[in-house]
Amino acid sequence: MKRLSNLNSRNALIATHDAVATAAAVLASFYLRFEGESFFDRLPLLLRILPLFIAFSVVVCYVFNLTTTKWRFISLPDAWNILRVATVLTLALLVLDYIFVAPNVYGAFFLGKITIVLYWFLEVFFLSAARFAYRYFRYTRVRRHARTEAASPALLIGRAADAEILLRAIESGAVTRLWPLGLLSPSPADRGQLIRNIPVLGGIDDIEDVIRDFARRDKPIKRVVMTPSAFEPEARPEAVLMRARRLGLIVNRLPSLESGETPRLTPVAVEDLLLRPSENIDYARLEALVKDKSVIVTGGGGSIGAEICDRVLTFGAARLLVIENSEPALYTVMETLVARQTGAAIEGRIADIRDRARVLRLMDGFRPDIVFHAAALKHVPILERDWSEGVKTNIFGTVNVADAALAAGAEAMVMISTDKAIEPVSMLGLTKRFAEMYCQALDHDAAMQPPGKPRTRLISVRFGNVLASNGSVVPKFKAQIEAGGPVTVTHPDMVRYFMTIREACDLVLTAATHALAPVRADVSVYVLNMGQPVRIVDLAERMIRLSGLQPGHDIDIVFTGMRPGERLNEILFAVEEPAVDIGVAGIMAAKPNEPPMQSLRKWIAALEQAIARDDRATIKAVLKDAVPEFGSSAA
Repeated sequence: MKRLSNLNSRNALIATHDAVATAAAVLASFYLRFEGESFFDRLPLLLRILPLFIAFSVVVCYVFNLTTTKWRFISLPDAWNILRVATVLTLALLVLDYIFVAPNVYGAFFLGKITIVLYWFLEVFFLSAARFAYRYFRYTRVRRHARTEAASPALLIGRAADAEILLRAIESGAVTRLWPLGLLSPSPADRGQLIRNIPVLGGIDDIEDVIRDFARRDKPIKRVVMTPSAFEPEARPEAVLMRARRLGLIVNRLPSLESGETPRLTPVAVEDLLLRPSENIDYARLEALVKDKSVIVTGGGGSIGAEICDRVLTFGAARLLVIENSEPALYTVMETLVARQTGAAIEGRIADIRDRARVLRLMDGFRPDIVFHAAALKHVPILERDWSEGVKTNIFGTVNVADAALAAGAEAMVMISTDKAIEPVSMLGLTKRFAEMYCQALDHDAAMQPPGKPRTRLISVRFGNVLASNGSVVPKFKAQIEAGGPVTVTHPDMVRYFMTIREACDLVLTAATHALAPVRADVSVYVLNMGQPVRIVDLAERMIRLSGLQPGHDIDIVFTGMRPGERLNEILFAVEEPAVDIGVAGIMAAKPNEPPMQSLRKWIAALEQAIARDDRATIKAVLKDAVPEFGSSAA
């Protein structure tokens, strides 16, 4: 019924066209078969049968979606539907002729096999001719507009499959002001081929020769567009970027094509070339998690929090409450989210997660389905100096958010943790590990509720550094390079894990889907697969080269020494916390020590008293008692 209610005058015109096409196919096949007196002898009976057959054909066309398909976007699936409609109608003519008409009315076969075979071919032609003619008209019209003077002549980099999606986007008008003249593909199988009339001119190493050739022909290339496959290691994306910049070309990238979003061009950032291959994300699973749900994000103005807000809106959240302590950060993220016009009800509130009463009131009033807790103090050197502030925010703040989520009846509370919580040596890692332990204990107690009562899951997700997040090393290096150096690295052997903010946040949502699944492993601490660790000095040298400069010649690298709370190598699992394979790409689970809630309450009370007295020694002693593996190098 809903599908019928969506029909409009355009659909009526299409149905009329299909009815006329069917009538024309029947009459033409009949005339071709019985040209002459025999045609006019049989015509009266045909005209009695034809209205009923046309009515039947309109129903068949609707069932096979011909009536509701936009001609502008007709494609192979629509061609297949035309063939199916013609075949069904041909079989209907066969049944009509051999079973109903011939024995009961005419006494012999009325249409005959030849007529019916002719009808099938003519029906296919009449149904498809106008459709494909209109499609070609729109195609040529869009191409003509795309080739205006405002369109930049471009060279595409990547495999044919990626380029074909971009070319379709140009033809549909989704991507404008761009006119591809050729494609360079890392795949030898693509070379020498045409992709939607765009030639594959060679491999990626041919970029300079191809650009010079177009310049000689007075068709200068002004832009290079790198598709996702151009960022694979074998495509050598660094070389493409450096050559294009050396030639003075604008370089854009086409983001991942797997998320179902409209293709759009964005600038190529240096961090785009520092990536490992991303995990395959099940976006349908993420949509099922948040669609039509009410979501709260604490710390929504930070890098991770803002990206989580963006993703939950992308996957269909009905309501979103952003909690943020920084007024400028809240204003910025709200402006960005509201501008997306997703239809969701979005609200932003100034609040400090340390304010227990405030957090409890907000959660109780909003009644969230899912809470993502991204608010935290995260900079290692700062927290090594100001221990008490880390305890207040990362421990007491998490206690407040977890208790409030539980009291509000949320399905899940997801805390963003860090790989520094594993065998911590810093105040950041120590406070995050304590917060993990509290969420574990609360999750354990929630599981003990009587059967049938809704259970709140409280989980933690650990991961390492994210590229381009606030305060991370990549923006710092970029700023130092732009200032002419030097680039400062703490230690030549310092190693860290990196991933993109988008991938990290999508995997955080994926972990939540696993925690809420009906059949799951009983785990509450998840660890993202961060890939291979990266030496920070190698990262610095690579970024300098990608900027068109030489390390040690144009830009110096200076080693400043390790800071308090840092270690050379981050780890993903502690010695005594076994890893658990949960069968989800990109995510593992950890089984760390789980102290009972009674012990945690005792430690929290002791921390409150020590902070009130500003007793640093007691704070350290309590945390050491709670997390015995803590081995801080701080004084």
